[in-house]
Amino acid sequence: MPNKRHQHAETKVGTRSIIELLLAEEVPSLGKQGEIVRVRPGYARNYLLPYGLATVATEANKRRVEKHRIAQEGVRADKIKRMQELAVTVSKYSVTLEANATAEGHLYGSILAADISKALKAAGFPIESDHVRLDGPLKELGMYTVKLHMAAEVETEVKVWVVPTAATSAAAKA
Repeated sequence: MPNKRHQHAETKVGTRSIIELLLAEEVPSLGKQGEIVRVRPGYARNYLLPYGLATVATEANKRRVEKHRIAQEGVRADKIKRMQELAVTVSKYSVTLEANATAEGHLYGSILAADISKALKAAGFPIESDHVRLDGPLKELGMYTVKLHMAAEVETEVKVWVVPTAATSAAAKA
């Protein structure tokens, strides 16, 4: 008696049976969500289908996934466009950060990506600390050009000025 729960198109390739499935989730070393994959029936029956990682690749499911993929492409394109506009605006801005420093210009602490992100957020730019690309912490006073990686296709730079705090500069003059 056939199992009605998992009706799928099984094809023979040589001496092996192969099933086409549509991935509902990303499965490492198999494929990404929405891809059609060909797997052995046991793998489909015992792992992919029961755990909801895949579904039978019917024509209706394929059309539904294609519609969803097209809608996602539109959302992604809109997000990239907004990020590109933000990148142009941020590149015209410069951040000034105050830090305690020695008379020679060495900082007592250091400036990290989180500090730059916090200053940009305070200025109204929604830049997260993981967008900021530093080769290492900033440990001296001066002007730095810092890369911002906002998406795979969107990168820009921002000028970061590290200046001594007012108390430090007043003490150095005295």
